[in-house]
Amino acid sequence: MAKTAQYIWIDNELKDAAQGVVPFINAGLHYGFSVFEGIRCYSTKQGPAVFRLEEHVDRLLDSARVVGFRDLPFTRDGLIDAIHNTIAANKFSSCYIRPLIYLDGAMNMVVDSGKPGLLIAVWEWSAFLGADAKELGIRANISSFTRLHPNIMMTKAKVSGNYVGSILAKTESQRAGFDEAIMLDPQGYVAECTGENILIVPKNVIYTVPRGSIIEGITRDSLITLAEDAGYKVVEELISRDQLYIADEVFVCGTAAEVIALREIDFRTIGTGKAGPVTRTMQDAFERLTTGEHPRSAEWLSHVPALDPELAKA
Repeated sequence: MAKTAQYIWIDNELKDAAQGVVPFINAGLHYGFSVFEGIRCYSTKQGPAVFRLEEHVDRLLDSARVVGFRDLPFTRDGLIDAIHNTIAANKFSSCYIRPLIYLDGAMNMVVDSGKPGLLIAVWEWSAFLGADAKELGIRANISSFTRLHPNIMMTKAKVSGNYVGSILAKTESQRAGFDEAIMLDPQGYVAECTGENILIVPKNVIYTVPRGSIIEGITRDSLITLAEDAGYKVVEELISRDQLYIADEVFVCGTAAEVIALREIDFRTIGTGKAGPVTRTMQDAFERLTTGEHPRSAEWLSHVPALDPELAKA
């Protein structure tokens, strides 16, 4: 049974999780004007360690900058310390981490009339796409919902409001009997899934879509590096819907999902109908990486120090 978090970080201090509430009148809630990150902490022989924490915090701050936040009352180092302290206070050896910067007030829909608020929550989340997904793969379909055009909403920022389309797409797919939805871009090319980047493997070469209209996943970036380390060629180019159907392998990746094969798309079996050899190689490399057993683990894992009593005011 998953352990419940006892503490949550609010603005500049740890508080009891029951105090994890925000004012009703805020643009983050009413208009989706907030930015967030999904981060993972893994259990290693050296203790809990956060995967690519610095890159995630940088992307959170970049997202805040993209949507127009100014003069944030917290720093990069302060956010890193706050995340470490939230994990340590809850005594998690592994967990999912959700920092979120929201716009408090600003009901007149002007950023400068509100103020930024910060929340950091952690929880245990082991199998985002189901307990058997890693072994068996999942089923997906092409969604009727289109990924946002980059001039309709900032696609490089992890904006909460952007995910309404993802919720609609995934709900539609699951009600139709699938596990996940694949979203096309406004030109009709493959973009990404509702919370994961997508990669295909024809003839032992890994292809993934260009970065223009997608969230540039940190897991995606990690897998590209791991694939090249393993000797695979990785190509970024537009991918059409029908290329998915005839690929030898298709897999998705993301912080929550990690690395999962798509065994079926639109009722078409992909490859042999299970995770193929390239996907298995990537799964194995990623697991060794996040458990501290890979040559790159030292540069990409941030070990959680003991709780800092000065920083943790609660």
